[in-house]
Amino acid sequence: MINLSGVDKSYGKTGPKAVDGLSLEVKRGELFGFLGPNGAGKTTTIKLLVGLLRPDAGDVRVAGLDVVAEPLAAKRKIGYVPDEPVLYESMTGSRFLRFIADVYEVPNEKRGRIAELAEKFELTDALRDPISTYSHGMKQKTAIIAALVHEPDVFILDEPIQGLDPRSAFLLKEMMREHCAKGGTVFFSTHVMEVAERLCDRVGIIRKGSMIACGPLVDLRARAGSTDATLEKLFLELTDETANVN
Repeated sequence: MINLSGVDKSYGKTGPKAVDGLSLEVKRGELFGFLGPNGAGKTTTIKLLVGLLRPDAGDVRVAGLDVVAEPLAAKRKIGYVPDEPVLYESMTGSRFLRFIADVYEVPNEKRGRIAELAEKFELTDALRDPISTYSHGMKQKTAIIAALVHEPDVFILDEPIQGLDPRSAFLLKEMMREHCAKGGTVFFSTHVMEVAERLCDRVGIIRKGSMIACGPLVDLRARAGSTDATLEKLFLELTDETANVN
């Protein structure tokens, strides 16, 4: 469902590559965690996947569609939550979500999903208010609802748990699991190692724009020669720039 092949991306002609020869395949039904230290290239990779950036080299495909050549068709397959919610704050929550449903041409008979998701995230009453009055957590929940309103095949989420209260974080994690169980795909970044360890079928660890490890946790443990190491410990060892990573 997600394919990156030899992808490069730099900011400016002389700057270092934010993404350097990245290749990755994420299959249907897979919950994939994308990890890395700050500045490793996680958000740049995600912006390439959702079509907000164009690669300097390589191919980016989502649901079999070339994100550069077929941007609108690809974006219809994606539910994207950015690392910071960017919303039209002069709108009420309800108007904003109806607007998003219009953009994705969601049929009227399926728009009840907005109310269902709002109820799950305990946002129903707040939808009458301007988004400018929302807390960060409320904005995050609104962004999540907006990303899911068209029932996309692929969830691409950049630090989606950040800012959520414990109940909403639990709900989102359950929704991610359920989506994969139904044959969808989830690709998400996080700094919370415990979340990735509990949720993910596989994780990929990126450093300085390059993938330095990718696989199920059991394989990463075997690589490190430790059958009981936590993902946090493996992550710290693999991203330690003073260590010799093979």
